[in-house]
Amino acid sequence: MFALKDYQKRAMKTLSDFFNQVKQTGDVVQAYSDILEQQQLPATPYRDFQFGNVPYVCIRIPTGGGKTVLASHSIVTAGSEYLEVDFPVVLWLVPSTTIRKQTVEALKKNGHPYREKLDHAFNHQVLVVDIDEVFTIRPQDIGNKTIVVVSTRQNLTVNDTSGRKVYAYHENFEPHFAKVTHDHPRFNDLDVVKEGDLKENGLTTRELGKVKYSFANLLALHNPLVIIDEAHNARTKLTFDTLRNLHPAAIIEFTATPNESVDNGSNILFNVSAAELKAEEMIKLPIMLAEQAQGWKEAVSDAVANRNRLAIEAQKDTDYIRPIALLQAEAKNGKVTVDVLKTYLLDELKIEPEKIAVVTGNQRELDDIDLFAQSCPIEYIITIEALKEGWDCPFAYVFCSVKQVSSSTAAEQLLGRVLRMPYARRRVIEDLNRAYAHLSTETFAKAASELKDKLIAMGFEELDIAEYVRQYEPDDHQDDFFDGGGNVQPAKAKSLEIVVEVATMPELDKLSDEEQSQLTTATTDEGSVVVKIRGEVSPNLQKVIVKSAGKPASKKSIEQDLRIHNARIEVLRSPAERGEIFGSLPQLCALVQGELALIEPEVLLDANEWDLLDHLAQLPKFKIRESSHLWAIDIEGTEVKYQKANTAEKYDLNQSWLDVTENDLVRWLDRELRQTDISQGAMIKFIRLIISDLLSRSEVTLTALVRNKFPVARAIRDLIAKYRKQAQIDGYQQVLFSSEAALEVDADFVYEFSPNHYPAKPPFYSGSYTFKKHYYGNNRIEDMKATGEEFECARAIDTLDEVKYWIRNLVRRDKGSFWLPLAHGKFYPDFIVELHDGRMLVIEYKGDAYATNDDSKEKNLVGELWANSGGDRALFLMAVDKKTDADERDTRTQILDVIEG
Repeated sequence: MFALKDYQKRAMKTLSDFFNQVKQTGDVVQAYSDILEQQQLPATPYRDFQFGNVPYVCIRIPTGGGKTVLASHSIVTAGSEYLEVDFPVVLWLVPSTTIRKQTVEALKKNGHPYREKLDHAFNHQVLVVDIDEVFTIRPQDIGNKTIVVVSTRQNLTVNDTSGRKVYAYHENFEPHFAKVTHDHPRFNDLDVVKEGDLKENGLTTRELGKVKYSFANLLALHNPLVIIDEAHNARTKLTFDTLRNLHPAAIIEFTATPNESVDNGSNILFNVSAAELKAEEMIKLPIMLAEQAQGWKEAVSDAVANRNRLAIEAQKDTDYIRPIALLQAEAKNGKVTVDVLKTYLLDELKIEPEKIAVVTGNQRELDDIDLFAQSCPIEYIITIEALKEGWDCPFAYVFCSVKQVSSSTAAEQLLGRVLRMPYARRRVIEDLNRAYAHLSTETFAKAASELKDKLIAMGFEELDIAEYVRQYEPDDHQDDFFDGGGNVQPAKAKSLEIVVEVATMPELDKLSDEEQSQLTTATTDEGSVVVKIRGEVSPNLQKVIVKSAGKPASKKSIEQDLRIHNARIEVLRSPAERGEIFGSLPQLCALVQGELALIEPEVLLDANEWDLLDHLAQLPKFKIRESSHLWAIDIEGTEVKYQKANTAEKYDLNQSWLDVTENDLVRWLDRELRQTDISQGAMIKFIRLIISDLLSRSEVTLTALVRNKFPVARAIRDLIAKYRKQAQIDGYQQVLFSSEAALEVDADFVYEFSPNHYPAKPPFYSGSYTFKKHYYGNNRIEDMKATGEEFECARAIDTLDEVKYWIRNLVRRDKGSFWLPLAHGKFYPDFIVELHDGRMLVIEYKGDAYATNDDSKEKNLVGELWANSGGDRALFLMAVDKKTDADERDTRTQILDVIEG
């Protein structure tokens, strides 16, 4: 089955934890707050948009990060952790008809990654329908199949519902409402036939006041899970009103650019940066940007030459790659049309016709073509506005536009096509890890500015653009950024220039002599002023330039350009960008069963010879209490209430549940609870023992357990997690602290920070103090406030002569973080410091409130173990506030004392 990347697994784990907490507590607001805190994200108020306790959250994934496959996985997560139904009803909303058709096609295709997870989770009982096919849904499908209906948002979000198929009366839906009477618990949630509806499909006055047989009502009857693709455009009052009328059970948004406004912004639950996608080898970065001032022919020629160069390089790669160039032509009323561009390729650049494909509204030359096939000759694709939505070929490396990119809505999509990494794996040849963009524009600065909005719309942050948009020189591109040994070198001087066009001449008299010396100005025929600025833009210079910009929108855009320009300069200054190598750190290993192993949770379990069947298979505190309308499930003292199922609702208690046997329940629980470190035989035996024990109680029946199988599954899962955690604690003590403990460091087990691999994400440090020694630059310090104890610790590190470089260690960033083992997980120290003498110092800062708690004591203990095992090269410090330190030393002195020994 398609394997998720680590960040995708974290996204689903975060969503699962959120739904789990909401289900158990009923408090969406607190669950949202807690999940943000667990991720160490800034506290953000939850906006309920009058949905009450209906969870409404957003997963932010940049373009190329696999949003749609995550949307598919989220159906399974929501179904088991929150909806607690075997087969949910899902409404999947997309922004356009083209995407709708593409999504339906993928979800219906057996073996496709979008469909694969659904088939596996729901035992192939999955029905995917286009919005035009909803009449094919039968009453018996609901509750027996997972139903996914794919629609555009526009089909539902209308002020006037009359005449719209989704809201219209249709007799085909009558069987779905056969048992819905006035006393049905959902009756008041449904639309009834009104006077204005009588013109629809032969309705008569006899139907007035009766439930309207419409698809919208069918959705409302079954409380669908709503998935919203590219949700940043679905934040209007009309959208919210429409969704409320569907009475969703939960809403999950997926987008690269969520709305973050105060009034109607999304509740961002999980956020992925472009740097993380790069670190996970999902996308090609940096984007090598080439400007061509001489005209479109030169831009196209350079793009072709670049593609040919990459094709030669690709022959050295371990996998088959045929680099493809995407060429964006102008529309029929433009100068460089598809025909003009194709003629230029054929006649002047002598490219064989079979290597060119044209994809427009009328010409679909990629249909039924397998671009991955080695027999496929296509190397160039010409398009105007867009390729087919969902078109995906990681062989696309070069994007070339003959039109102004900033005015093209298709440029964003086309640029996204060249970012996907072949085989989702970093290539051996460095040039094949990059994307290339050739624009017919006068300067690099102007080309970069044109791409800015497109990249932001793809989910890039300003700092991502500063770091990942580089200048490409066709003749000497390697020397531009890499010397013969592959070390990064500073960019050429013109990469440190920025060109902006303003409405009026800047007030030069308000600039210092040094600031004036940075400027070159020229007045255009239209009266505007082109300003070229060399070097870093000071706050005063920025103020003067922005003031002369004219319209508010222009001011905002230029202000953003200047920020990105300054950030680019800061990136180029960093030791990582200069190719400096940060020292490696020994990792803590132990001899376990005669073999040296990195001390990970799995190793701790192996050391303890973890066996689930060694533990008591009982849920002594699990109780079920039935009242007239509720089931109350008490698990370990926490009471969770569930609405009692109704015969007219999701389940027919008089039929399906009476047929379920104890073995059926055990098998279902086994499928729900499968875990990689427990054999199926052991799991089934453990489950069977628990069910037998529960059924031995007079107040518990098989019907009650089947009826509440999801809470039962959760209780068993929690029990297993409790046993596993205790086994890890026992293994931890045995491996690290017992008399037989054999801790070692080994040359085969070291952690290295790569110059090109630091998957940090906002918020970044933005204080007035400039850190000089942070390995990845002053503006790439994650989660650092401009004041406070942790900041003071970082500043103390930065100002010490003994320090060569330091790194703000990332938390839970998979391969991008250094960690030490804990009994219950991993410890990610705050700062990693390389000293000039080659030693490595690891520092964890603990404020006054946390310095003496058990967590801090455990971290200090394992840190000292690591330092002692690392010999003379490893140092560790648990830095504390001066008031907490036994000798009342400030942080700087504590660090110096460790260094000086």
